[in-house]
Amino acid sequence: MADIATESPWQTTIRQHPERAVHERAQEFLLHGMVAHVGFEQDGKPYVIPTLYHYSVERPDRLYLHGGLSSRMLRRLAEGIPVCVTVTQLDGLVYSRDAKYHSANYRCVMCFGKGRIIEDETEKRLMFEAMTLRYFRGRTAGRDYRAAPPAHLATTSVVEVVIDEMTAKTREGGPKGPQDASDDAPGTCGVLELRSQNCG
Repeated sequence: MADIATESPWQTTIRQHPERAVHERAQEFLLHGMVAHVGFEQDGKPYVIPTLYHYSVERPDRLYLHGGLSSRMLRRLAEGIPVCVTVTQLDGLVYSRDAKYHSANYRCVMCFGKGRIIEDETEKRLMFEAMTLRYFRGRTAGRDYRAAPPAHLATTSVVEVVIDEMTAKTREGGPKGPQDASDDAPGTCGVLELRSQNCG
């Protein structure tokens, strides 16, 4: 969704539809997103893996990923290679009276950075409990579920992605074709709403 070039440590320039850039909403999109797609390279091949993630305003330049010890993605990211993490929320499908102007309403943030493995058990535990609370509001360890024992923590990897730069982009509103504002034009136009429950 974005053709980008570096502009500053925390922001990139969007070349395709620059009017949709909303850099100031990047943290909002990360807070409300539910699925991250993690892009990385291994053995000369590109991989993009969907996963849950954790993000909070307390550490706005950090994003957390977790998985099993055998996870190809986490083992590679733990080496400190460059990584791209994209979070997209699809809010609606936009249909127009002209084929060219069919589109989608969305909110998207793209983060670039490098990962490091978290070894400290206490830090891992806090991250897991915070992540559970983010996806399941009000759900608390010790009250609603049994806290993870050390054996479970030992079999799970956590990678902290330090964000070097990020950008955000959105499309909102109805169809924008040349005939979409005319009630007399042939065809139909409108928006099929898809917005679902968010985290945050």
